[in-house]
Amino acid sequence: MAAIPALEFAEPNLISEIASEIRSTFLSHKTRSLQFRLVQLRKLYWGLKDNANAIETACKLDISKGVFETNLSELNFCTNTIIYDINNLEKWAKDENSPDVPIDMMVLRPKIRKDPLGAVLIIGPYNFPVNLLICPLAGAIAAGNTVVIKPSENAPNVAVVLQKVIEGYLDQSCYRVVQGAIPQSTALLEQKWDKIFYTGGATVGTIIAKKAAETLTPVTLELGGRNPAVVTRNADIRLAARRLLWGKVHNAGQVCISQNYTLIDKEVFDRFVLETRKAMKEYYPNGTRNTEDFGRIVNNRQWQRLKKMLDDSQGRILMGGDMDESDRYIEPTVIQVSSLTDSLIANESFGPLMPLLPVSNLDEAIRIANEVQATPLAMFPFGNKTETDRCLAEIRSGGASVNDGFMHGSLPTLAFGGVGESGQGAYRGKASFDCFTHARTITSTPGWAEFLMAVRYPPYKGKLKMLRRMELKPDFDREGRMKYSLVRYILSLGAASKRAGLLRYLVVLISALGLKQYFGM
Repeated sequence: MAAIPALEFAEPNLISEIASEIRSTFLSHKTRSLQFRLVQLRKLYWGLKDNANAIETACKLDISKGVFETNLSELNFCTNTIIYDINNLEKWAKDENSPDVPIDMMVLRPKIRKDPLGAVLIIGPYNFPVNLLICPLAGAIAAGNTVVIKPSENAPNVAVVLQKVIEGYLDQSCYRVVQGAIPQSTALLEQKWDKIFYTGGATVGTIIAKKAAETLTPVTLELGGRNPAVVTRNADIRLAARRLLWGKVHNAGQVCISQNYTLIDKEVFDRFVLETRKAMKEYYPNGTRNTEDFGRIVNNRQWQRLKKMLDDSQGRILMGGDMDESDRYIEPTVIQVSSLTDSLIANESFGPLMPLLPVSNLDEAIRIANEVQATPLAMFPFGNKTETDRCLAEIRSGGASVNDGFMHGSLPTLAFGGVGESGQGAYRGKASFDCFTHARTITSTPGWAEFLMAVRYPPYKGKLKMLRRMELKPDFDREGRMKYSLVRYILSLGAASKRAGLLRYLVVLISALGLKQYFGM
């Protein structure tokens, strides 16, 4: 294939013009048509397929990502997402009937309409430079928005190829690419958007949230976190070691939802380390230095950051530790630490470093996890059902994978997002469509229903009693205790609601009719 050209940054003073064009297109209603959206999604699919070799090459150049990993977590993930969106778009975009409407209000025909938000800005990261840009883009297209995307300048070759895809396959009046670094990002944030979607670190996420607040622009922030893994004495230690090691070697550990540290019951600590060594040998029989199956750190600045974290740690290296800055190589490294202030616990590593902290029991593990970070992006409990249920109930996180490493983030149909410090909002699957959609409540009052509306019009004399008759009555007392009525029990056949009672009566009626027909009564 032809060499990938150098990345060219956009002129910051032209960005306002691009944003204006994108907004004008949205206001022309061009993207409202479902057929238009479907065509754009289909073209995006083929844009990725036709440029698959270039994307593989770009991922290798930018982050030393092998062909298999590029297809697994970049290309296939995106194409599967696009086809899923295409297959479900008509269903998602339909008006919804409003639930639980009182009978006397059904004449208003309330419904929920799925309106696109408008002109959207999507800013992508470097670690999954295709996946984490194309998947939200697909959601924004499906929802009927116009979009400007800003790829990461730290993955320049992927940025160039994605620009080729979007400019060569999508409608340029609706979807544009802006390349650049801080000046271009700053210029983009000066524009008025209807939604900003950002994936990256919390520091930049905070800047974006503050800037968006100036114009009351909604944001989705997909950030990182100091994600805990918990391994109890009742866990399957071999599986825990294999699965958590995979979470730290995939993409050379540059994964926002891989575990940042692992809390392990002292009773099984040595077994876990032994099984990790076995798994390492199985995954990389000839080591990680000379294999396409293990990537590299994205740039020297990030390599230096990781080296400093390891140098500052008071922990003891149990496995790995080999480094080479000229190749941006860091061997998967397991370290035993003893303090929550250790550099490997206090900071997000975002690399192939595996700090292990021995604990006495599950109570201590839960306490430490909550102390390190209240709302991480992910959490990984390994143990029996009682133990993992406790972890899910007592440790907050954006998502969780029970007895596995970040599987909940590997399915393109499941909603994915952070909470608190690890982000806000969610996307993927239907959540991507919802992320870029405004659920608009609509009622339509017919003229003949005017007499039903009479109670709302002045003068109000004599209408208070009528209003109070319309008020819902509680089935509980002032102490919060439920009140039970024999009449209500009979009328509802013991169901908790009128609707459930009606269903029970229907079941009884159908059963009676069936018995009558069966016995010839």
